[in-house]
Amino acid sequence: QVQLVESGGGLVQPGGSLRLSCTAAGRTFSSGAMAWFRQAPAKEREFVAAIHRTASSTYYADSVKGRFTISRDSTKRTLYLQMNSLKPEDTAVYYCAIGMGVINSTVRTGSAYGSWGQGTQVTVSS
Repeated sequence: QVQLVESGGGLVQPGGSLRLSCTAAGRTFSSGAMAWFRQAPAKEREFVAAIHRTASSTYYADSVKGRFTISRDSTKRTLYLQMNSLKPEDTAVYYCAIGMGVINSTVRTGSAYGSWGQGTQVTVSS
């Protein structure tokens, strides 16, 4: 398994921005698709964004499209999520994940990813 560590969460006002990072330990970073999921209190985990292992394709949930940008830097073994125009409903614990066998039809499915980080809290509130 790949060890993933998220950072960058915090408290931000509505309309503000945050950038989450997820650093991977191990040589398999470039071998797998990566994604961000989030889970708000009393809600199920939901897909946020994903990126192909070569960064050739990106995928977004409708709720974040146009506001969030996912990217990856293989030289730093790091995945990013730039979050702009944040809303209170974006408040959640954000998790990064990596999956070696992810295909287009499963990219939004949590079970397609084999390794997960511990999560970082994002709170959007005035």
